[in-house]
Amino acid sequence: MDNQLALLTLFGSVIALIFAATRAKKVLRFPQGSDRMKKISASIHQGAMAYLRRQYKILIAFFAGMFVILFIMAAFGFLTWFVPFAFLTGGFFSGLSGFVGMQIATRANARTAAACQEGLNKGLNVAFSAGSVMGFTVVGLGLLDISIWYLLLRLVFKLPIEDITSTMLTFGMGASSMALFARVGGGIYTKAADVGADLVGKVEVGIPEDDPRNPAVIADNVGDNVGDVAGMGADLYESYVGSVLSACALGVIAFNRIEAVDRVNAVVIPMILAAVGVLASIIGSLLVKTGESTEQSTLLKALRRGTNTSAILIAIVSFPVVWFVLGKDFIGFYFAILAGLLAGVLIGFFTEYFTSDTYKPTQNLAGQSETGSATIIIGGLSLGMLSTAVPIIIIAVCVMAAYAFSGGFIDSTRGLYGIALAAVGMLSTLGITLATDAYGPIADNAGGIAEMAGLDADVRRRTDALDSLGNTTAATGKGFAIGSAALTALALIASYVEKVQEVGGADIALDMSGMNPTVLVGIFIGACLPFVFAALTMQSVGRAAQSIVVEVRRQFREITGLMEGKAEADYTKCVDICTKASLREMIAPTLLAIITPVVTGLILGYNGVIGLLTGATATGFLMAVFMANAGGAWDNAKKYIEGGAHGGKGSDCHKAAVVGDTVGDPFKDTSGPSINILIKLLSMVSIVFAALVVNYHIF
Repeated sequence: MDNQLALLTLFGSVIALIFAATRAKKVLRFPQGSDRMKKISASIHQGAMAYLRRQYKILIAFFAGMFVILFIMAAFGFLTWFVPFAFLTGGFFSGLSGFVGMQIATRANARTAAACQEGLNKGLNVAFSAGSVMGFTVVGLGLLDISIWYLLLRLVFKLPIEDITSTMLTFGMGASSMALFARVGGGIYTKAADVGADLVGKVEVGIPEDDPRNPAVIADNVGDNVGDVAGMGADLYESYVGSVLSACALGVIAFNRIEAVDRVNAVVIPMILAAVGVLASIIGSLLVKTGESTEQSTLLKALRRGTNTSAILIAIVSFPVVWFVLGKDFIGFYFAILAGLLAGVLIGFFTEYFTSDTYKPTQNLAGQSETGSATIIIGGLSLGMLSTAVPIIIIAVCVMAAYAFSGGFIDSTRGLYGIALAAVGMLSTLGITLATDAYGPIADNAGGIAEMAGLDADVRRRTDALDSLGNTTAATGKGFAIGSAALTALALIASYVEKVQEVGGADIALDMSGMNPTVLVGIFIGACLPFVFAALTMQSVGRAAQSIVVEVRRQFREITGLMEGKAEADYTKCVDICTKASLREMIAPTLLAIITPVVTGLILGYNGVIGLLTGATATGFLMAVFMANAGGAWDNAKKYIEGGAHGGKGSDCHKAAVVGDTVGDPFKDTSGPSINILIKLLSMVSIVFAALVVNYHIF
């Protein structure tokens, strides 16, 4: 029975990949527009591919080094021989997700601009279809990796179910490592180019956004893809895989002493839910369409139609899945799934409320530009801080509800399994949720191409409307990823505790009390870590942006006729500066995330690591929400002014909003989204190195 259910998961992955392929073919059938548009699109594509090639060379060296370390640990009996190979496959599929997504995104940008010449709905159709390729590639490859490993270990090597889930958790470490490199590196690239282009172009020189005279304009468009497509794809791949695998691992523990249910069924439940989510997301994505109105409320309604339909379908189908696989006595787990699904919808809505210019918070933030850049920065910071309250309440209610519905107050392991299933429920709509997120950078690139190619003002108006919608959906996607990261991190901490007990046996003396000094010190270290990580990534963006500012100023000063449009800027130079800076700067923050839990464990022991993970999860969640929402609000406040409010483009209010948006760029696209990967990677690394820490520690 369980093998057939796992095959259903494999079938779901194949369906997702087939749908992604059909969407890719659909996008590529649309015309690219004029020769000028084709040339610009080709330059963006070449820049993005050049960056990825250089990044992957560095990552190959990193993964080879980690493989050797894990192989040595396996030789000494700390790990099974499957773990090093599982680590590699996790990293490979995570990177492949980003690569595929960026391939189609860089080919869809000119096609979206050309489609907007005919109408807004056609432009949305092209951009959203391209985003769907990203969304369904991620879920398809994630389920493919999970189902193949499960079937291989179960049918070929015939491992016990607890060994299977323990091994599969480790390819989550590979996925998280790849995701952090991709997010941090891509985030540094895109925001260095964006900040540099805006500060000199918009603020100092006073030329429009995406003006072809700006030397950083191509680098900015390349950055949209390497950061918000490739980076985001790898990010949400690891979120998706991590949530499913943590639920599988906890399912073994939860039903260890319950004879009425085969533990294997508890393992396959999350995999089946993910497969159901694929089909629901496909149906929802087919319902996304709009008219010619550029009102954000109308466009948001079009996307909500798809995402809400998917969520409703999953809510309906999950009931019989739990009933028939686990039995009617355990139907409480269905309500845990429902709690996660509802929490995801609510987090998405409130993120939209705090970041969309359709609502008062962002409109009021735009109004603060009347008194200059200082007040709009103060307003954005306070809005971001205030916005953390609602998601934390939603997650808290979700955790308690999932725990209670699952029987956690009777058996804590069942409650923890319920929390993990809530995370799976939240991410079950990832196919369409990621599609709405990934389409944003495509629309942004389309607007840039429209400006650089000199298309009609109506075309730019349509691409700007799609871009503004993309800012909101991107913020919603980040909130969604952060919320799921919090639930998944809780499940992974529980998995770490169980791993420690499994490795140490009777010698383990768990003391997770705050009065235990090793736990308390671990909490302090963990709570500090997101701040240090954010500081490192923002400093990286600042240094890289300074290089771009200097270069753009030099070209405006030295290239005769550039400002008059009689000479062409040296775009390649800015692309090269961003590439080198991002690849150099991404190493330190990523190594910090990998080394810290191991060093902490070797000094403070396993109790200290539990404290570390607890502190990092708490502050990391709040920090990520604050940074993502503040950045999104600043961006859309600028877009709101550009739409004609408070004097419109070129006004003093607009210049103040550009400064606010510039501050928010590394908030929302570099540091913020990277933190949710950080808190999960810390747990994954801790689980993999648990045996080492249990056997060797000072305190």
